[in-house]
Amino acid sequence: MFHLLWMCIIGLVAGALAKLIMPGKDPGGMLVTMLLGIAGSLVAGFLGRSLGLYQAGEGAGLIMSVVGAILLLAAYRMMSRKAA
Repeated sequence: MFHLLWMCIIGLVAGALAKLIMPGKDPGGMLVTMLLGIAGSLVAGFLGRSLGLYQAGEGAGLIMSVVGAILLLAAYRMMSRKAA
């Protein structure tokens, strides 16, 4: 249970770092970027466990969380441009 909470906290930080790495105007602002960071952290943890990089119950590290957040932020920007 605590690993999920820890992944969410790391995800908030990862979302903020992803926003610093990928500056620009996001349709949802900083809140959506931080939520994408949480999702990126969860996705990075899931993929890491699937690939055998992490053990069960072990969350993704900060670097992989930032990578996951950047990928989701880029996908979100592409989707929001197509919708507009």
